[in-house]
Amino acid sequence: MDYVNAHLLWSVDELKSRLQDSKLVLMDMRPPEAYSNGHIPGARSFDIFGISLIDTRPEPLHAFLWMMEHLIQAKGVNTDSTVVVYDDIAGMRSARLFWFLEFFGHDDVHMLNGGFNAWQAAGLPTTHESSIPKSGNFKMEPRPERLATVEDVRANLNNPSIVIVDTRSDGEYTGQVVRSARGGAIPGAVHLEWTNNLDAKGFFKPADELKTMYAEQNITPEKEVIPHCQGAYRSAHTYLALRLIGYPKVRNYLGSWGEWGNRLDLPIEHPNRA
Repeated sequence: MDYVNAHLLWSVDELKSRLQDSKLVLMDMRPPEAYSNGHIPGARSFDIFGISLIDTRPEPLHAFLWMMEHLIQAKGVNTDSTVVVYDDIAGMRSARLFWFLEFFGHDDVHMLNGGFNAWQAAGLPTTHESSIPKSGNFKMEPRPERLATVEDVRANLNNPSIVIVDTRSDGEYTGQVVRSARGGAIPGAVHLEWTNNLDAKGFFKPADELKTMYAEQNITPEKEVIPHCQGAYRSAHTYLALRLIGYPKVRNYLGSWGEWGNRLDLPIEHPNRA
């Protein structure tokens, strides 16, 4: 596929060959009921889907990141762990933990391409067994260049070298679907829904297709790219897609529309439906 950073994705074959690695921490990001119905052997259930931040000012951001650090520690992640994340497909749940770990300075993190569906389709074993891991020694070393706050976004609304990408649905982008105090979009944001990163089977599209798709939207490698959605899940997926094809400056807006749409002092627009 010729991804610039192909190591960020693992195939089912690579995961199969590494399942007995003592440093492997395999995270199942699906809902607990899906995990209990069967999961990849050795996987730990880590459902953080409801844990979001809607205030990226310094004090609440610091508290939120401290909490995330301790949740990751509690799942047995060490500083030298090889972390592999998955959900049903190469999805947004696993992308969000992938982004957190990269932001926290943990480079040895990967997503299972195709997710649990690909594992099952390959006829590989699943289990209902689980265990409680020993707490790890993971420590965050945040990389500010991988996170965007509300002030980062507001300060760059008219900056031609920065592109803000709205990864939400059409309805959310146009304001037809309202999930905060206000519906609409961040002024000037380019709309490209996160699902466009995937093929019909839930794998990331080949590198050439991703590069062409983003270039056609004038989202190009020399620019800094700030994706956002409602709670930084879907935008984390776009973060990973851009990392795969070698974009050097990508920052996930952690507060996303959950913050922007609820801040009445911030500007919005209501784009026309395409």
